[in-house]
Amino acid sequence: MNLFSRALVDSAYALESSEGLRRTRHHVDNLMNNAGYRYKRYFDLFMMVLILSSVFILIRDVKFQQNDFLAVFNNYIISFIFLIEYLMRFWVSSDSARIMIDQYEKDVLLQRNFRVGRAVMKVLYAKWRYMSSLAAIIDLLAIMPFFHELRLLRLFIIFRVFKLFRYAQNMHHFGAILASKKFELLTLFTFVGLIIFVASVMIYVMEALNPDSKVNTLFDALYWSVVTISTVGYGDVVPVSGEGKIVALIVIVSGVAVLAFATSIVVSAFTEKLDDIRDGKLIQELQKLKHIYLICGYGTVAQQTASKLRRMGREVVILDADASKIAEARRHHDLALAFDPASLESIGQLGIDPVRQIRAVILLGDTDVENVYTALTLRSMNKELRILSLLHDKKHRRKLESAGVNDIVYAQELIGQLSREYSDQPIAFEALHALRAEHSGVVIDEILVDERMARFIQSVQDLKIRGGRIILLGVESRREQRFVFNPASDFVLAEGDLLVVIGENAMLHEYRIDLHKAVRS
Repeated sequence: MNLFSRALVDSAYALESSEGLRRTRHHVDNLMNNAGYRYKRYFDLFMMVLILSSVFILIRDVKFQQNDFLAVFNNYIISFIFLIEYLMRFWVSSDSARIMIDQYEKDVLLQRNFRVGRAVMKVLYAKWRYMSSLAAIIDLLAIMPFFHELRLLRLFIIFRVFKLFRYAQNMHHFGAILASKKFELLTLFTFVGLIIFVASVMIYVMEALNPDSKVNTLFDALYWSVVTISTVGYGDVVPVSGEGKIVALIVIVSGVAVLAFATSIVVSAFTEKLDDIRDGKLIQELQKLKHIYLICGYGTVAQQTASKLRRMGREVVILDADASKIAEARRHHDLALAFDPASLESIGQLGIDPVRQIRAVILLGDTDVENVYTALTLRSMNKELRILSLLHDKKHRRKLESAGVNDIVYAQELIGQLSREYSDQPIAFEALHALRAEHSGVVIDEILVDERMARFIQSVQDLKIRGGRIILLGVESRREQRFVFNPASDFVLAEGDLLVVIGENAMLHEYRIDLHKAVRS
């Protein structure tokens, strides 16, 4: 390998191994192309304001004297910002270093000399593909007003309007819907073009020699055909001969058929894509949530669990690969998506941060195998994630534990234990029943002792809930790394401890407010 090729490969590896460069590139790529990226919304809004400002200045300059500041802003500042955006899109459109390295490693694997020319051609071809795309051409034309001395180039400002397609998500959806019907639309346009061509020729032949007709040229005939087939019918050009009127009748009927065909294509495309659009909206809402409880698998237990959590003010997201179950789930819960929770790809499509956003995961799949796979998937994404799973068969308990499930609930075992413990204690059994009843209003809740609260609350007696309508069941002590049931009044609390309390939902809400008021005072 010669010196030039070696330098090229070394440079590619240096760029690829640069942590800062990769992080910057990832950030720019998200800003340009990732609709789920949190800052992209502000970037899109900023760019849309620039575009509309530019068009407003263009319209204003038609009848008013050009303002110097607005001229500089429109011709230089906005154009410069668009130029930077174009260069950033050009940069992230393809990974040149990666292409170079792939070609080098492939050649080494095949024990042949590094084909630097082929690698460079691949890099250039990848960049050319971006530059020749319609969106990139519009971006480039939108920069042209920078050369404002060429007055004609100012008209390119109007191309900035087309850039709105990049930043408005609804326009993205509309474009995607039309793209999905490309074949049907191409057929329609071919059909329309053929009708216009035939109608233009026929009306020209019938009317051109008639001195009373306004169809004197082929362009007049083309204009009349377009206006007639679109059912606009301005009336400024009309056939005067009998033959011409017959042609007009045929074109009018054809125009109605074309409109009906076009409408049916668009409506059917929207109907087919409606679920995708709705899922996209739900995912955007999901990405805005700070903390979520993820329920994997939907059924009766999942429905009741989700209802309980939502009444406690928790944000619940339901995932199930079965679309029919999700359709049922959406009758009760808004955030339900037909995604396979055991698939890394599906979780990745949600665009959520497993560390920051997911508070806990509840596995309620139909089988233990399904729950094990889901647990393995989620555990691979976050080692600290808290996972609770329903156990269907006792012999699978070890598998769930091996998959990293923190808490396992075996319904039959729990019911049997409760029956044994409280079968001769009807009042206790009734209390438990009230606690689990859906409409009792009594809930078990957790209260985190945060830094502010820890300065005010030193021990259990500072909580001042003894004798009230709230019961302190226990404390998950961070210091002792265990759950302390019914702690004594002098039990020392520390930051990070979790208070597990029982009470009516409304009372618990008021108690939280009281705690924070006490901290502030």
